[in-house]
Amino acid sequence: MAEDKVTTQVTPDMEKQELLVERTFDAPRELVWKAWTEPERLAVWWGPKDWKTTTYEMDVKPGGVWRYCMRGPDGMESCGKTVYREIVEPERLVYIDLFTDAEGNVMEGMPTLQITTEFTEYNGKTRITSITKFASTADLEAIIAMGAIYGITENWERLADYLAAPELASSES
Repeated sequence: MAEDKVTTQVTPDMEKQELLVERTFDAPRELVWKAWTEPERLAVWWGPKDWKTTTYEMDVKPGGVWRYCMRGPDGMESCGKTVYREIVEPERLVYIDLFTDAEGNVMEGMPTLQITTEFTEYNGKTRITSITKFASTADLEAIIAMGAIYGITENWERLADYLAAPELASSES
């Protein structure tokens, strides 16, 4: 496996209409999987810094849904709905991610994200590789213009901090 990267690598590919995100986390795969699939763990790290994430529904199975809203300190709100397509625990999540209003209604005109996230363990660490496919280059450009590269980088940094928390390590042993 390639040398560990201590930062999140976010690479847009306009030709393929994809956004590739990669990072190695210093935590076992089972723990990283739980951080992605258990609402009480997601609430700690998901979303921009200083934002709170509320899960309204989460059923991690093919056809299951995760419905959530993130709220910023200034009251700004961003909600979404994930529809799981494929679950291979603890290796892969394949899902569609949609922008919604606070009631869970899909927002017209917003891009639909088709995401495959893979969790690969080696030497006690976990490599996450996530590929988001877009329907068009315009959709990918719109997500980038919304600040997605910064947001993803910040979000995965919060995940790294969560996974490194001493209280988490002691509770998982």
